[in-house]
Amino acid sequence: QVQLVESGGGLVQPGGSLRLSCTASGSIFSIVPMGWYRQALGEQRELVASVTTNLITTYADSVKGRFTISRDIAKNTVALKMNNLKPEDTAVYYCNRAPSGLNYWGQGTQVTVSS
Repeated sequence: QVQLVESGGGLVQPGGSLRLSCTASGSIFSIVPMGWYRQALGEQRELVASVTTNLITTYADSVKGRFTISRDIAKNTVALKMNNLKPEDTAVYYCNRAPSGLNYWGQGTQVTVSS
């Protein structure tokens, strides 16, 4: 059974940091690239960071140098460390297969950057 559970979001001031966590259930997630996506209100979902099974990472230009993705394949977990957060980072964040997610999505975790 496939399941994705995201956590770690919250309200943070501009310049602050958060660490998101994702626990994936289902063997498929240990053999595919994984990514963090976000969807702001009224916007399309976008991929912001991904990591392959060989731990090669890629980032969207908007988060490069501020976000760091990591994964523990043995534990089937994926994390996203976000530093120097900006108001435009406000969104619901999801983890899923990258670069295109499965039809199933978790509930996501809300990140709000505001003073």
